[in-house]
Amino acid sequence: MRTDAKPEYENHLDESEPKWFAIYTRFKSEKVVQRMLSIKDIECYLPLQKVTRRYTRKIKVHQIPLISCYLFVKIVKKQYVPVLETENVVKFIRFSKNLLAIPEAEIEIIRRVVGEGEDIVAEPGLLNKGDLVEVIGGRLTGLQGRLLEKQGKKHMVVELENIGYSLTMNIDVSLLRKII
Repeated sequence: MRTDAKPEYENHLDESEPKWFAIYTRFKSEKVVQRMLSIKDIECYLPLQKVTRRYTRKIKVHQIPLISCYLFVKIVKKQYVPVLETENVVKFIRFSKNLLAIPEAEIEIIRRVVGEGEDIVAEPGLLNKGDLVEVIGGRLTGLQGRLLEKQGKKHMVVELENIGYSLTMNIDVSLLRKII
């Protein structure tokens, strides 16, 4: 058995170039972990969505995490342990025991999805379940995914592979193009 072999998680960690990784936090601790990591000068991103809640006498708008218990960190190899030592951080998200970097493009897609909030009246399209599609208009231009489900005229489910989550979006079908 070789003792000089590197652990598998180091495959995507770089000494000098920071890369994005997903971490799993304790339930409802995402904002606290984000503050703690910012104090440690570790770049992190917590995608938030606005949710309107009606109470008996008032209406409140809350910002809650888009993906519960997930936070994204942009780190180099030496920041791996300080992230894990942060209170309320449970683990790094792994795929088949490997720590995989999330491409910058997918983080940008999440940023654009969070910013997207338009209601559009749609025309029926010629897209079918299972088609690979790309958004060709609006703030989500360039987003690619698989059309997993189509409900009504403007409901699309897009899956981002590296994150392991599916994002459901309401989008005008006329802004979609089938990828051949």
